[in-house]
Amino acid sequence: MTDTHLLADDARRLLDELDRDVPGAAQQTGEFRPAIDVFETTEAAEVLVDVAGIVPSALRVAIRKNTVLVVGAKLAPPAAPQVRFHLAERSFGAFARAVRVTGAFDGGRARAVVANGVLRVVLPRIEDRRGQLRHIPVEVA
Repeated sequence: MTDTHLLADDARRLLDELDRDVPGAAQQTGEFRPAIDVFETTEAAEVLVDVAGIVPSALRVAIRKNTVLVVGAKLAPPAAPQVRFHLAERSFGAFARAVRVTGAFDGGRARAVVANGVLRVVLPRIEDRRGQLRHIPVEVA
């Protein structure tokens, strides 16, 4: 199975998990695409995702090889029956975003934190030890 197929399966599994665990997620029919920024520092690669209005329990983050997968659902608020909108620009619905990152990262130390409407995924770099002098102990057979 190709990496693309694996990621698609991962996204489907995470969306199914949201449908099961987050009340109202399965009923979302809208299309939502949160904005994403990706940048590197000397210590890590970071992915920032605008998640204003999304409860943290409605977010899932996974990494496979060099791709970060962010899946979630922004639930529409219950509408009053007599409401007539004059302007409606906000969007709601489930989403799955995949972002490729380059470099060697320690997935075991990765973390995802939501603060002030932004999900920050931090992927710490693995220290590149190539080119460094390493002492190799000599053993007796």
